[in-house]
Amino acid sequence: MEYIEIIGAVVTLIGTIFLFLGSLGLIRMPDVFNRIQTGTKATTLGTMLTLLGIGLIHLDWAGKIIVLIIFVLVTNPVSSHVLARAAHYIGIPLTSKTVVDKMAQKPAITVKKGDKLKEED
Repeated sequence: MEYIEIIGAVVTLIGTIFLFLGSLGLIRMPDVFNRIQTGTKATTLGTMLTLLGIGLIHLDWAGKIIVLIIFVLVTNPVSSHVLARAAHYIGIPLTSKTVVDKMAQKPAITVKKGDKLKEED
């Protein structure tokens, strides 16, 4: 086994450890918002490291792996942000340990049945 394959295997193992810790955080966190944050950070880093390790093991896949890493880096945080905003918008409660709720102000866009979107000042 070459040294680059050993390094790739170690990086892949570290990535899977992050993925495992992210799944453990989903169980341990007190509310939806903390779970989203835990899952997103851990899965983004874990997936990127796992893909990087696979890319080191299979160097001929490196271009495709880089594209996948960029895709994960862009889409994971955006999707978790949208999920958290939607959860807050429909009124899912925060944990009692939450100190600041910066989204507690009135939403910028309201939707009424039968109306088009209206922006409020």
